[in-house]
Amino acid sequence: MNLNIDGRIALISGASGGLGLASAKCLAEEGVRLFLTDMNEEALRAAVDELHESVVGFYKADLTDESDINTLADKVKAVGGADILVHLAGITGAKGDPLTMKDEDWMECWNINFMSAVRVCRAIVPGMVEKGWGRVVLTVSENAVQPYPDEAVYNASKAALLSYTKALSLPYGPKGVLVNAVMPAFIESPMTDGMMEKLSEELGVSQEEAVEHFLEKERPYLTLKRRGRADEVAAAVALLCSDRTTFTNGSAWRVDGGAVAAINT
Repeated sequence: MNLNIDGRIALISGASGGLGLASAKCLAEEGVRLFLTDMNEEALRAAVDELHESVVGFYKADLTDESDINTLADKVKAVGGADILVHLAGITGAKGDPLTMKDEDWMECWNINFMSAVRVCRAIVPGMVEKGWGRVVLTVSENAVQPYPDEAVYNASKAALLSYTKALSLPYGPKGVLVNAVMPAFIESPMTDGMMEKLSEELGVSQEEAVEHFLEKERPYLTLKRRGRADEVAAAVALLCSDRTTFTNGSAWRVDGGAVAAINT
């Protein structure tokens, strides 16, 4: 299927991570030109080297810093301005009993997972409006609609981002900028690798056995019984960035193997 986005420019945050790199590759296959950003400069440069033919620019940016975001926006504008924003930067945050989470735990996750998206959209979306065409894809999570008690700070940040996705879509969809989210669950990534390494140590089992234990005890509705792959999420991201989903706005597409028990978002 031709997604009709050949030549478009996409700004991808968290570009050196599992989901970010996979999404960049998927968009590059569709002829999209890439502007990549991440906090990890070494990993960012490795991603740029891997995708060099499609990369029009890159910048190491701290998305909790407004001045850094403004510089990023200026650099993107200098190469033609973003038609597509795929915001994948984020952290899992502190875990534990919700009542033991400190103020700084809540604020760290809020600032990185939620406010970074708000700041980047504020800097990038107006340029899309000027063009009369744009796609914004934010990364939510199953936790936004199916929260887990030991991940309260993460739950809250992703629930807020889901609400923001809908709010932003309402005024800007009619201006040609479609705003949607992907909602992955338990994807193979450095984030879940770390979770499973910790669990395997706690249980005294292999990482593969830890994954099986986690699926059985913590994700009973994930009936495919495996972690998802980054490229499976990237395919949904690319479709939402395309000219094939022109009647999709304010939605959250699940890529979760059935992990969310409810039938509605």
